[in-house]
Amino acid sequence: MGEFVTSRRSVLKFGTGVLLSAATVPLLAGCGGAAASSKGQLKLKMSSSMSGQPGNAHSTWFNKFQSVLKDKVGDAVTVDYFPDSQLGDEAKMVQQLKLGAADMMISGSSIWSQVAPEFGVLDMGYIFNSWDGVGKALDSGAGDQLSGILKSKGGAQIIGWAYNFGARNMLTKNAVARPGDLHGMKIRTLQAPQVIATVNLMGAVATPLPTTEVYTSLQTGLIDGPEHDAPTILQNKWYETAKHLALTEHIFNPLTVVIAATTLAKIPAEHRDAFMSAAKEATTFQRTQAVDAEKKAMADLQAKGVTVAKVDKTEFKSLVSPLWEKFTGEHAAAKPILDEILKQG
Repeated sequence: MGEFVTSRRSVLKFGTGVLLSAATVPLLAGCGGAAASSKGQLKLKMSSSMSGQPGNAHSTWFNKFQSVLKDKVGDAVTVDYFPDSQLGDEAKMVQQLKLGAADMMISGSSIWSQVAPEFGVLDMGYIFNSWDGVGKALDSGAGDQLSGILKSKGGAQIIGWAYNFGARNMLTKNAVARPGDLHGMKIRTLQAPQVIATVNLMGAVATPLPTTEVYTSLQTGLIDGPEHDAPTILQNKWYETAKHLALTEHIFNPLTVVIAATTLAKIPAEHRDAFMSAAKEATTFQRTQAVDAEKKAMADLQAKGVTVAKVDKTEFKSLVSPLWEKFTGEHAAAKPILDEILKQG
């Protein structure tokens, strides 16, 4: 999950997990930004490319954040949630946030490499071993450095490093145990340069496609499988055609919760600390849900006939690790970030 999307959806969907106020609905015609009500209340909008269904990685963060924020500041600052790319696709929202024309977005970290290429460091294979390692690295120097880069290049601030609900693994029609098994296999990937490079180095033929085209592409044989996290595989029913899940765990890319610098400045000083504290509490809570969400999705996939198999990741890692030096050679500012990540394990 947390994957960036490039198709706009114009239909407003009201799922049980979508928290929209009636006053917000007329504003859907454009992204807009922070709006002050006649009572002096500040109303913000948060964009997400995921569905509004409760329990996914994005809505879990938002629902906790909204609850904690209300406890802290009442209605002085409110945030309404717009899932399903209702305010625009992620690529558009990145530009809107940079310009200060949008307020907030929760997304995978990959999309931010459009304005800050250094974010591609998080898309490289085998730099993390676990979500615990992700948290340690991003809560220390690595996260601070990336946040500083985004402020400088993207005009936005990261207020939370949340987790996707699972590592990225290989779902294929034929079993995969080692790199040689991937030879010639067309594996659907994100349209993200370092993800593509990682999958190619693992032995497959990386095939970038929109999420909406994966199911049909599996049926027609255009691809042999996707690489993704278990909850996303389950939600999209890709297991109906591909029945083998190899736990390559090649990428643990995080979620970024971002606010435009101009929007953050509009939050009254007396409420700003509470706002940031609510974001921190939501991030801590959301992370605790990630491991269980992945385990449940894995169990559900097995119940639907998917073979879930561990693999020896050593050989895969040895094939991918040369990418690290290549990337940091091209983006010098990413070198200390990678060093911090590897130090934290």
